Amino acid sequence: MIFNNTKQAYIHKTDKELYRALYLFRIISNKRIVFFGSKIAQFTLRYRLPIIGLFKHTIFKQFCGGLKKEDSIKLVNRLDKMGVKSYMHYASEHQNSESDMDINVAKTIETISFSKNTSALPFTVFKPTSFGSFSLFEKKSSGVALDFKETESWNRVIKRIQKCCSYANKLNVRILIDAEESWVQDAIDEISEDMMKTFNHKKTLIFTTVQLYRKDRLKYLDNLFKRSVKKKFKIGIKLVRGAYIEKENKRSLDLGVSSKICNSKTATDKNFNIALDYILKRIKECELFLGSHNEKSVIKVTDWMKKNNLPNNYSKIWFSQLYGMADHISFNLASKGYQVVKYIPYGPIKEVIPYLIRRAQENSSVSSQTSRELYLIRKELKRRSIKVI
Repeated sequence: MIFNNTKQAYIHKTDKELYRALYLFRIISNKRIVFFGSKIAQFTLRYRLPIIGLFKHTIFKQFCGGLKKEDSIKLVNRLDKMGVKSYMHYASEHQNSESDMDINVAKTIETISFSKNTSALPFTVFKPTSFGSFSLFEKKSSGVALDFKETESWNRVIKRIQKCCSYANKLNVRILIDAEESWVQDAIDEISEDMMKTFNHKKTLIFTTVQLYRKDRLKYLDNLFKRSVKKKFKIGIKLVRGAYIEKENKRSLDLGVSSKICNSKTATDKNFNIALDYILKRIKECELFLGSHNEKSVIKVTDWMKKNNLPNNYSKIWFSQLYGMADHISFNLASKGYQVVKYIPYGPIKEVIPYLIRRAQENSSVSSQTSRELYLIRKELKRRSIKVI
């Protein structure tokens, strides 16, 4: 299989970087270590304990581009030489102060600006809760009426998002609106659709994100597409399985309600494949951004492209993986001319800790994925005649 070519998969990594990845994936494959490590990380963040360096030289270095955009741009240029594009994200979320929210807007605008100047950065991204308080999104999603002060705050959130989308439209840079927890997602869906209605007429610039580990997303996808046809706007779909499974299931258990998340990975995979078929059949009317580390899902799309005589670099289909993960997919696809994009978060370590915790939890919960990473890294070290302990 194409994804077993470890020489191509790790062409960008030094021996030292491969060793670090090997030991890190070993550690985060242990659920107990991840559980306690996550608690320590949150405690460290809350009480500002001076052990940030531990994160900086381990998990941060594996999954993030750098502390500043300049560090990340060096990485972006490195990846671009190997045919892999990137999209950068100042990875701050769940803000509560207006000043921090305005900083996030400024960082997003800045990212859009330097993305315009290089073909290596065809997308930008933002998390809606970085522009408004999580509690406000939760209240808006629940359908509870906002009071006067909350309405003013919500209007500022909308203005921040409109500012970013408008600027992306002006500079012709695609922008991805991330999905978040289910209890804030209704408000995000409404905003995303409004932005697509406003800016996606002649081309697809604004992409929404659909998480297929949710039981209700197939119906949502169908309704969204029908509304786009009726109201004559294009939709961009970032298709993912989902990244909040631990948090989602815990909340449902605490509240004593049925979880919105599929009961098994098999059910999630089935949902994902149905959504893929749905979008591919309508690819002339929308664009697909496939955010997946699942080899079968990727092969499903590439086989469909071959069957329909589409070129590997077909403009309406993008493949994406997270930086530090699934390099065997990203770099092997790129070597065959497919459109591949790596997600590169950057920013102060204290800001990206929530993101890093999700990555660790994801790797510990999907054991087959981590086992595959470890197998391929060991295989490449052996190919390089390096002893693996």
